[in-house]
Amino acid sequence: MNTQRDVLTRTSPSLLATRDSLPPKPAVILGWFVTLSVSLLPDILWQTFTGRVPACLFPSKLILLCGLATAGFFWRPARLLRGYCLMIALLFVADFLFSRLESSSQWQQWFGSGFAGHMFGSQILRLAEAALMILGLLLSRYRPRDFFLRKGDLNAPVGPVRWLGIDKTMRWRKVGLISSLCISLGLLAFLVIGGRPSLVSVIKMSPYLPVVLLLAAMNAFFEEVSFRGALLAPLQGAVTQQQSILLTAVFSGIGHYYGVPYGIVGVIMAGFLGWYLGKCMVETKGVGWPWFIHLLQDVLIFSFMAIGAVTAGGR
Repeated sequence: MNTQRDVLTRTSPSLLATRDSLPPKPAVILGWFVTLSVSLLPDILWQTFTGRVPACLFPSKLILLCGLATAGFFWRPARLLRGYCLMIALLFVADFLFSRLESSSQWQQWFGSGFAGHMFGSQILRLAEAALMILGLLLSRYRPRDFFLRKGDLNAPVGPVRWLGIDKTMRWRKVGLISSLCISLGLLAFLVIGGRPSLVSVIKMSPYLPVVLLLAAMNAFFEEVSFRGALLAPLQGAVTQQQSILLTAVFSGIGHYYGVPYGIVGVIMAGFLGWYLGKCMVETKGVGWPWFIHLLQDVLIFSFMAIGAVTAGGR
C-alpha cells in the first residue's frame, strides 16, 4: 500500500490529493517552516539588524532543503514535501549559477550595454532557468499538466471570494479581463505616484515599447513557471489546495522585497498577486490567464524602469 502511495506522489500529486482531502497537520506546519526559512525573509532580517547577510546563509538553506528531502525516507511529513524542497533547491542552484554567469565579464561584454541589452541578457538567463526547472519536473515524473504548462480552460468557473465580490456563478473569461485591468490600473497609480515620470521621458521611452513587451513576456513566463507552477505541483499532494496557493504566494511575495515595487508595500502587492495568480492557475489548470495578467504588470514595471522613474529596491 505504501509503495502505491509513493508512486502516486511521484507521478501525479493531484491524484494523491483526491485520496487525502485533509493532509496531516505536521506536513502543513513543516511546509510553512520550510517556506519562511528558505525564503528571502532571513536575508532581510540579517540585513536590517546587522547590516549584512552572512555568507553561510545560502548554503544553510540548501542543507536544510536537502536534509528534509532525505528525511522523507523515514518521516512522512517530509516525504510529502520532498518534491517541494527539491524544486526550491533546484531553483536556488539555478539562480546562483546563472547570476554568476550574468555577472561575468564576458556576459557583460555581450549584454551589458544600455537598458535593452542588459535586460535582454538577464531574461535569456531567466528563460534558461525556467527550462531547467521544467527539466527537473519532467525528470521527477511530473507531467506538463501537473505543473500547469498548458493554456488551461480560460473560461473555467471561479472559486467564490466574497471580499473580492466574486460569486460562484462567475467565470475566468470575464473575471480575468476585469481583474487584469483593475490590477494594472492599481499598479500604474502606484508607479506614477512613486516615480513621477515627466511627459518628455515617457515620449523618449516609446521606441522601447516592443523591447519592453518582449522582456515582459519572457519574465512573466519565467516567474509563472518557476515560482508558481513548479512549486504548486509538488504541493498539490502534500497540503490542501488553499495552503499550496498561500505558501507559494508568501514565498514569491517575500522575494520581491528588493524588487519593483520594493519594501513592505512590494511584498504585500506581490504576495496578493501571487495568491491571485496561484488561484487562477489551479482553477483554470493552466498558465494562460496567470501569464497574461502577469505580463501586463511587467509591461508597466519595465516601462517605468526604461524611463528611469523606478529602480529595483528603490535605489
